[in-house]
Amino acid sequence: MLNPTDLATWQQEGCLVLPGFKSAAEVAAVCQRARELVDAFTPSAQTSRFSTRDRSQVADAALLASAEAVHCFFEEEALDAEGRLRVPKDRSINKIGHALHDLDPVFQAFSHGPALAELGRDLGLLQPQVWQSQVIFKQPHIGGEVGWHQDASFFVTTPQTVTTFWFALEDATLDNGCLWVMPGGHQGRHGVLREQYVCDHATGTLRMQPLNATPWPTTAEARALPVEAGTLIVFHGLLPHYSAPNRSAKSRLAYTLHVTDASATYAPENWLQRSARLPVGGLA
Repeated sequence: MLNPTDLATWQQEGCLVLPGFKSAAEVAAVCQRARELVDAFTPSAQTSRFSTRDRSQVADAALLASAEAVHCFFEEEALDAEGRLRVPKDRSINKIGHALHDLDPVFQAFSHGPALAELGRDLGLLQPQVWQSQVIFKQPHIGGEVGWHQDASFFVTTPQTVTTFWFALEDATLDNGCLWVMPGGHQGRHGVLREQYVCDHATGTLRMQPLNATPWPTTAEARALPVEAGTLIVFHGLLPHYSAPNRSAKSRLAYTLHVTDASATYAPENWLQRSARLPVGGLA
């Protein structure tokens, strides 16, 4: 699937943009399914907000439970100070996660298949394990900023193997919060793990642990990745990336998979663990 130029770009930049990886029909199917899941969702006092700027907004128990389930999480700005919705429910959801690829037939079909398996092999994932899936809504006007981070912080393996598959389900633009990356930021002096999201599974508590003082990029040294729906962006787990808040009138729906290689040791302190009830599977 990947040609020598693609592989050279992957090695040098830690990121590939693959337009048209998914067909319009495939994209439409998962968009429709996401809307159905939100329609069926009944908010409760236990429903968590989601914020990368203030992780205390995310209830630890709700996040941990979503490892083997399909949960909806509110946008940070969707609720007022009393916890009441400020916008209609279908405009309030930040994301749905985190076992869609295993538990929902529509997303299961989208998340597996020969093309993805071949791409994984080309990228060096010889024994891929798909730990997490999520629909990210980036709602109009209130879609939250996702600050600079590395996905390897949340899926630590030894050696580092986590790879992110980011599918644009709607056009991602500069106005509605497309991805920004630091090309080459996965290697050299920048290619260090800056922080680790640590779970104490005995108490069910989560915290972000600083590891390295290497500064995050600025948008001046980063590259924006506006893409059309159906595009797959794949990037290295150590690659710093960011997306701005969405203050436009258009949503920026995306779907992500986080994949590691079974040959690496998956850290026991990672927040997402799977039980024998729902073992982690591959891309094929």
